Amino acid sequence: MDNLQAAETEPVQSFEGMGATCYPEGVYYRVWAPHAESVSVVGTFNDWKADANPLSQEENGHWGALIENSKEGDEYKFVLQTPSGELHRNDPYALKMTNSAGNCVVYNHASFDWQDVGFEIPSWHELVIYELHVGTFHVKEEGQIGTLYTAIEKLPYLKDMGFNAVELMPCSEFPGSRSWGYNPASPFAIESDYGGPDGLKAFVKAAHEAGIAVILDVVYNHFGPSDLDIWQFDGWHENDGGGIYFYNDWRAETPWGSTRPDYGRGEVRQYIHDNAMMWLREFRVDGLRMDMVPYIRNVKADGNPGNDIPEGISLMQWINKDIRECYPNCITIAEDMHSLDFITDSVEDGGLGYGSQWDARFVHSVREAIITANDQDRNMEDVVEAITHRYNEDSFQRIIYTESHDEVANGQARVAEEIADGDVNNWYSKKRAALGVALVLTSPGIPMVFQGQPLLEDKWFSDSDPIDWSRLEKFSGFANLHRDMIHMRRNWFGVTKGLQGQNVEIIRADKDKKVIVMHRWSEGGPKDSVVVVLNFSVETFHDYKVGFPRAGKWHLRFNSDNEQYDPEFSHLGVFDIETTDGEFDGLSAYAELQIPPYSVLVFSQED
Repeated sequence: MDNLQAAETEPVQSFEGMGATCYPEGVYYRVWAPHAESVSVVGTFNDWKADANPLSQEENGHWGALIENSKEGDEYKFVLQTPSGELHRNDPYALKMTNSAGNCVVYNHASFDWQDVGFEIPSWHELVIYELHVGTFHVKEEGQIGTLYTAIEKLPYLKDMGFNAVELMPCSEFPGSRSWGYNPASPFAIESDYGGPDGLKAFVKAAHEAGIAVILDVVYNHFGPSDLDIWQFDGWHENDGGGIYFYNDWRAETPWGSTRPDYGRGEVRQYIHDNAMMWLREFRVDGLRMDMVPYIRNVKADGNPGNDIPEGISLMQWINKDIRECYPNCITIAEDMHSLDFITDSVEDGGLGYGSQWDARFVHSVREAIITANDQDRNMEDVVEAITHRYNEDSFQRIIYTESHDEVANGQARVAEEIADGDVNNWYSKKRAALGVALVLTSPGIPMVFQGQPLLEDKWFSDSDPIDWSRLEKFSGFANLHRDMIHMRRNWFGVTKGLQGQNVEIIRADKDKKVIVMHRWSEGGPKDSVVVVLNFSVETFHDYKVGFPRAGKWHLRFNSDNEQYDPEFSHLGVFDIETTDGEFDGLSAYAELQIPPYSVLVFSQED
């Protein structure tokens, strides 16, 4: 009797997790296939025999079984017996793949040695982001592709430049070895050619050791469209649609095929939620940038309420709310490009709850002003709007930049290339490209620089055209210009705190002379208040009179015209200034400046 009672009270082993989860007793395999008649798992542990390890039917269309002789490193697939016939499928939750068209590999997150670096992402107002594409960032031999391990070798460069965050373009398993990454075939697996899951963990660990946060680009507006085993996964589908993971009606349609996930189906919502949380929990990334959010919230991304996807909106709110609660320091960034407060407003106030968003107003206005050939055609009002625009009264709810993977491809080129049209190593392209970056690094917002931008990379971004690191020596001055601006933006020397502040005041927007002068501050006062002077014209101005927010001596902290940045630069205006008492531009003091052509000057006070 005692033995019987003991057996009845003994807890039943509960195996959690989807896909292949490692336990001391073996590997528990679980898959969602509601229309399958039976499911088994095959792999290297059972000589790929379909009848060796059947899974038991669980609740809500799930199937599962503990395979005691399976272990980490085993290759596997699921075999589904369905009304459509026998289907061999890769695991939708596979954490590792031999390749996108190959087999799944059992992977145990617990086996990686993090050695606990104890890193925490800097406050958002301190962030300076470097966007990189793993496959082209650091290619060591011609014909090869970059990996997460080769990318680690360039972390000292990023640290020296002053970047404290990197944004990785998508790294989920995709078809072939070259891609931008926006065609995920296995969303939970890291691209095998990049180094697999251990590669990403090694990169995150090394980045954290260097004091650099890692933000990962993820794609939830569509999957695939090729090498996509979740397509008609268990045989069921309607209207030639994608089956259980996808909408099977007009809502499936996206610019990348009819592959929009079904955000209204509980298991698909959980699938995407699990994916988002996994990067933060298991890979210790510090934030997520979500690709093309308009296609998650609206079928056509056109703002027409009739095309809205309410369940897509609620899914993003759920993910952002849980990230904020579980990982309060992590940042979520939306690529929405519709300039809506709603995107970065809190979930509690009815917003999507993203921490920040790529700011279309900034990049399009500033690029236009920088690239425009004739000075008289530059629109200073648009530039002022780009500088001062905020979402929900928060400057750091926007990511500002002049180059990104989208802005330097798809028919567009690097800023310097757009100006030069063939030879970026000319005075106009270098001066105006630098002016654009200066605007990024002195305007309120979270600044972002695209890979190769400090090297004066030419042409446009392509997944088959790696960064030419020999340009770092050739254009060392231009790279140093970026480095010095980043250090100034991050207040490395304790005299430009205002560049990390919320506040901006346009002192002068000179439409005729194409000059903008702005005051940036956090608390205000010495070593905080910063005056930024931007000249968008080819003219050199002497004795340019402009109001200053405070009397006294103002030290020149940065001059983009300095000859150390390029021998062709004119090296004008390299001196501190004293203000004169008297009302000007609505301020109680003014100064007379020498302003070099296509340049930025930055001033602050010591006391």
